[in-house]
Amino acid sequence: MDESGLQGTTGKTPRLVFIDHLRVFLIILVVLHHVAAVYGAGTEFYYVEPPFADPTAYKLLLAFMLINQAWFMGAFFLLAGYFTPGSFDRKGSGSYLKDRLLRLGVPLALFFFILNPLSSVGFYLMPAELTGITTPLSLEALYPESVGLGPLWFVAMLLILCFGYTLWRWLTKSRSASPADRSTSPSYFGIGFFVLVLAGMSFLIRMVVPIGEEVRGFPTLAYLPQYMSFFVLGAVAYRSDWFRGISNTMGAVGFTAAGIAGVVLFPYLYSGQWFSLEVSESLEIAMGHGNWQSALYAFFDSLFAVGMSLGLIAFFRKFQNNESGLGRFLTQQSYAVFIFHIPIIVFLAYALRGVELASLLKFAVVSLIVIPVCYIFAFIVRKIPSVSNIL
Repeated sequence: MDESGLQGTTGKTPRLVFIDHLRVFLIILVVLHHVAAVYGAGTEFYYVEPPFADPTAYKLLLAFMLINQAWFMGAFFLLAGYFTPGSFDRKGSGSYLKDRLLRLGVPLALFFFILNPLSSVGFYLMPAELTGITTPLSLEALYPESVGLGPLWFVAMLLILCFGYTLWRWLTKSRSASPADRSTSPSYFGIGFFVLVLAGMSFLIRMVVPIGEEVRGFPTLAYLPQYMSFFVLGAVAYRSDWFRGISNTMGAVGFTAAGIAGVVLFPYLYSGQWFSLEVSESLEIAMGHGNWQSALYAFFDSLFAVGMSLGLIAFFRKFQNNESGLGRFLTQQSYAVFIFHIPIIVFLAYALRGVELASLLKFAVVSLIVIPVCYIFAFIVRKIPSVSNIL
């Protein structure tokens, strides 16, 4: 299986088809997340479409993005961690690191030097009164200011974690991380303890790096405890075969916990009122700075991330564990979709700027166009000789 958390499962380890399908779901959610940035105007993005006169679209799409942010990248790191030990065992440290540098480093360099500047053309396509840009678009304007990680901060961080895992295996002289002969399941006590520790660590880091503050190209470093711990948890899950051992009941409990966190805690943190999505200053207060609201937000997204991960693993294992032609196609293209979706969104959104629809409706319509275009483009790119070996 590939340990990137983005590519399809391959190799000698038994194929977990439901994880392939879960990965596809997460990739599509990433695409929708960035389409929402175009029409919700709730965050900085390569291209946003004015006017911003629809408060309903603003608050709903902003809430959608914050809910996504609370868990879905952590889920990617969980999957990546799960597939790392088996890959390391099969390849050995040298081949493993060479493979990581090829499969992660090459796309990272491609986006950093080419696709991020290309996507940044979107800033020049917006009205000058919105961006403050008065100079014409030129190569000099794009370089070097527009090079950057973009959403491939995930790939950069994953590459760092892969080197860290290699160092740990070398220091501990661990020869094998084979999964258990019998699938096991984490305990409820252990899960609850993990949620509390994760919430505490998230609260502490957000005293220094609040949610929404970018650090060295990493836009969500406030979630670093979640990303690192989910990667480690994934590696532990591989040894204990948790993905097949988690019971459907535990998955239902996970969904229930996430539902309570999302319906009760999130609206209060978002608006300062129970069961309300009216945007208020309460949201900014909860982003960090060591207050009780930040502590509650850290508990919310820790509980939500763990609950959603448990629930979706059990759900996809029960209902999406059969191979199909469509499933294989989507799985094979997913990593390339992740790499290329940003410039596709930017230029399609600009091309459709003349379509006059309410913001929420336009978000839905453009999403229905962008997703198949991304997968078709990925399919074509992967037909280039040797590209499929990387993507």
